Amino acid sequence: MLSYQHAYHAGNFADVHKHLTLYAVAEYLLRKKTAITYVDTHAGRGLYPLSGLETQRLQEYREGIWPLWQASTVFIDPLLSAWKAALACAQPDTNTLTHYPGSPWWLSLGLRDQDQLRLFELHPGEHKQLNTQGLAPQAQRVFGDGLAGLTAMLPVITPRLCVLIDPSYERKVEYHEVAETVAYTLEKARHGVVLIWYPLLPAGHHHTLLSSLKESGIRNIWRSELLLREPTEQTHGMFGSGMLVINPPWGLDQRLAAAMAEITPLLGATSRYQADWWVGE
Repeated sequence: MLSYQHAYHAGNFADVHKHLTLYAVAEYLLRKKTAITYVDTHAGRGLYPLSGLETQRLQEYREGIWPLWQASTVFIDPLLSAWKAALACAQPDTNTLTHYPGSPWWLSLGLRDQDQLRLFELHPGEHKQLNTQGLAPQAQRVFGDGLAGLTAMLPVITPRLCVLIDPSYERKVEYHEVAETVAYTLEKARHGVVLIWYPLLPAGHHHTLLSSLKESGIRNIWRSELLLREPTEQTHGMFGSGMLVINPPWGLDQRLAAAMAEITPLLGATSRYQADWWVGE
């Protein structure tokens, strides 16, 4: 199924959660000189104008990046402050929020000469848009299935590996496919850092992913979830965003907790952040 286009959801609260986590992980990994291969299995377009027809249809960014950008106070947390400053660099006018950058932009941001970036996208329209984005020279765009592409390129030639997996989960089987791909990836790159995004929906299908990873024997899995609202019997659609980070950098949990303490009040009185170790070391 190739109907999903992230432009309809660009800049929503799940993007804030996902990309802040990705930024924090990448910023830490770049402190060491050794080369990294980044893999984005579901890249999307790379950069989304908020004025676009798709984005304007749902305007989900108004419950996500918009209140953070509009906040009149300067953020105290250094991670959040740095992330917002980086976001400003994606704007034609650094003082006005007109675009939201997707994961290819965030991953390309700090690339060094020794690093590699592989961006997979299977939707032909999205891949065409991705090809128009100005990214780092090391960014290789691949038209194809990201999970299959990831397994085919292992092991990578660089000493370190960082993978972002964030499918649309339009097909229920994707929860199983992600778990299987992650297990294979860590067989080939035991110390690789793997980030997995999942939606919190009333059906609760994300438990399939969580259970499969726990049963696989993979260790060192950290989980964080940002809830925009508490689910009820009347809840429809996504009410929360989940992130798993396998082999997370040291201190990631504390850094994100501090940033989220400033973010959640801006997302509304019902928003809440929670995090724990899904599987310990």
